[in-house]
Amino acid sequence: MKILVASHTYIVDLNREKFRALARLQPNIEVTLIVPKRWRPGGVQNKIIECQYLDEGNFKVVPLSNFSENNQGLLTFGLDLVSLLKTFKPDIIQVEQGSKALTYTQLITLNNLLGLKAKNVFFTWWNLPYELKFPVSVLEAYNLKYTDGIVVGNQDGKDILKQKGYTRKIEVMPQLGVDENLFKPEPQPQLKAELGINLDEFVVGFVGRFVEEKGLMTLAKALAGLKDYSWKWVLLGRGELRSQLLEMAENLGFKDRLILIESVPHDQVQRYINLMDTLVLPSETTYKFKTLTAVGWKEQFGHVLIEAMACQVPVIGSDSGEIPHVIADTGLIFPEGNEQALRDVLSQLITQPEFAKQLGQRGYQRAMTHYTNTALAQELLAFYQQLLTT
Repeated sequence: MKILVASHTYIVDLNREKFRALARLQPNIEVTLIVPKRWRPGGVQNKIIECQYLDEGNFKVVPLSNFSENNQGLLTFGLDLVSLLKTFKPDIIQVEQGSKALTYTQLITLNNLLGLKAKNVFFTWWNLPYELKFPVSVLEAYNLKYTDGIVVGNQDGKDILKQKGYTRKIEVMPQLGVDENLFKPEPQPQLKAELGINLDEFVVGFVGRFVEEKGLMTLAKALAGLKDYSWKWVLLGRGELRSQLLEMAENLGFKDRLILIESVPHDQVQRYINLMDTLVLPSETTYKFKTLTAVGWKEQFGHVLIEAMACQVPVIGSDSGEIPHVIADTGLIFPEGNEQALRDVLSQLITQPEFAKQLGQRGYQRAMTHYTNTALAQELLAFYQQLLTT
């Protein structure tokens, strides 16, 4: 089976592990990732990345000349894509830029023109209803017409595609898995000492962007009502709310319990997760954001949840978006924006250490069964096999 995957996501080597695992599952599987030769991710990495060719036998990464260096919806590839398709002759073409992406239109069209007869698949995270206007509506209609299967990162996204009339195969799974060799239970007494955390203090953790939609204000208010307990709040990340969070902690009387840590390298994040007694993802749905084709945001997955679960750290999440589906019955869920409900579940873990330990173990089993790169690769292979036999 020859699998061709196109996405700017795979300019980062760490993000390629699921497809490396897929290439190892059977000797007849070949995976080629195509990525833009030049890309500007934006944000903290606001510089041009020059991607390099990589050959690991059955797994290859091929940078191709590209148009648009920072907009995934407008990304398209140059003529070297045609020669690659003629040579590789894939059985599966998967484009991970969404249903409206020009990249996907380009690969569908070349698949038809070159007579490759490959199955067309796209991946999307989008999980809110949307209405499209011309010409984007025509573009998506064309893409959906020639789509043999869809991989969507959350259940809401699947439901939306069905409501839009798509009737063929849809698989729900995240784009990226968790590396169980990196994210694993590993006590951090030295790191606790360095951060001034006493062994008897309950550590409430958050990893991610310091932005309003991540629900950090709700978490701060919930913690303010738990000052009779011994705890520290570890915030790992960065964002526009940093100064506001510091001010809020001071006003609420627990600034001395707040530990703010600027973003650290990804291969060090597990050290900070392992010093937590719970990781909280209190995301809140918002309709403030607008794009050309949609309005709003709600949690699309919450990758940090599966990283914490892999470390046997019990997780607490709001009911925004995909979070309840990720956690299932292995953690605690509260209604988004409800500070009292969040305070109650935090209190439950603080006062019931054996229950917290049980949740950590259940979360670990769920992460190992469903969310490692190998587990996702096996799920994806089964999906491809279904497409190729229909």
